[in-house]
Formats: sequence, structure tokens, C-alpha cells
Amino acid sequence: MYRWEPKTRLGRKVKRGEIASMEAALNTRLPIKEPEIIDALLPELDDEVLDVNMVQRMTDSGRRVRFTVTCVVGNSNGYVGVGTAKGKEVGPTIRKCMDNAKLNIIRIRRGCGSWECGCGNPHTIPFEVKGRAGSVKIQLKPAPSGIGLAVGETAKSILERAGIKDMWGFSKGKTRTTVNYALAVFDALKGTSKMRVREDQAEELGIISGIHEVEEEAEISEKEG
Repeated sequence: MYRWEPKTRLGRKVKRGEIASMEAALNTRLPIKEPEIIDALLPELDDEVLDVNMVQRMTDSGRRVRFTVTCVVGNSNGYVGVGTAKGKEVGPTIRKCMDNAKLNIIRIRRGCGSWECGCGNPHTIPFEVKGRAGSVKIQLKPAPSGIGLAVGETAKSILERAGIKDMWGFSKGKTRTTVNYALAVFDALKGTSKMRVREDQAEELGIISGIHEVEEEAEISEKEG
């Protein structure tokens, strides 16, 4: 059985139990350089391989084959990461890609930013965001509850693992290039945490950052009732 021996300051704090949540780890401002940190703090992560592309190249020694892999990881509740990797064999490259996605994991904001809804639940994004990667540009807009994810399949996989249930999506460029499309969506989701939001705005739009504790809130409301 593999035994993790942390090599970074953050990793040692996580293993000693000084940091027990992803929110606390991000608040330390320490870089996340070990995928085991994510495994320890977000054990319920779901992952999916978005694309495996084989690239063949002729060299003096013969044909050279390499694989490019794109994947996504997320807990379906406020945390998501997208990664890419290149390698000679599919299996090790996929594992490397998953580790890269974990190291790229971000905390996103959710809310009820659609003027057609106003339910106050964090089912979509709080405001419009844009992202870009290569020739692909994407625009994500809040959608009312019940619309679902009106985006491409690659974007849908990423948004589902981020915990977003409703969304309008508009894209331009070569969206068939999966890696650029995925990175553009990921770039747009980063924008949810960059905009400054006042406390009264966050309360009005039901904006939350990171994990939404549905079960705990339900138990509290039952006790109060």
C-alpha cells in the first residue's frame, strides 16, 4: 500500500491534521504541489477523461507515438479542476493528467444570478463570466432553475463536477478541439471568484463560495421548526 510522505509545508500540515478542509488549505495561501493533499481534503472527488488524442510523428529512428490527455475532477459541490498531460503510454498519462487536474483545482462561486428566477438557491453562477483558450471563446450566463446545462458535452462534464445545475453557454472558435474548449470553460469559471461582491449582494443573490452544506442547513431548519 502506498504511504504518503509529504514534501511540502502544506502537505505536512494536512497529514498532521492541522488543516482539515479545502477552504482552510486555500486560506493559508500556500501552493498546492501534491495531489495527495486534494485526496485527503476532498475524498469524494469524481473524475472523467474528456479526451485522448494520439499524435504520430516520423523521426529518423521511426514513427513516434505520443498521447495527449485532457481530464476533469470535481466534488460536484464548488470545487473543480481541469488538467492536461502528454506521454508515451495511455495509462500513465491518464494518471498524470488526473494529478495535474487536482493540482489545478479551484473554488468557484455559485448563486442565483438569473433575473428570471430569484429562488435564492446556488444552482447556477452569480453573474456572467467569459473564458478563452486558443481560438475558443466562451460566455457563460446564469440560467433560471430547471433549464439545465445548455452547453456542449465537454462543458457539461466540467460544470456538473463543479456543482452547477443550470447554465446558458455561448461559444466561438474551434470548439471541436476538446482541450481548448475545456480550458476555456475552466478559465470562465475562474472568473466567478475574481469579481468583488458585497455582503448584501451575496445575501440577496444567495452567493456561496466552495462547498454548500445542504444537509447541515436542513438539519438546522428542522430543529428550529
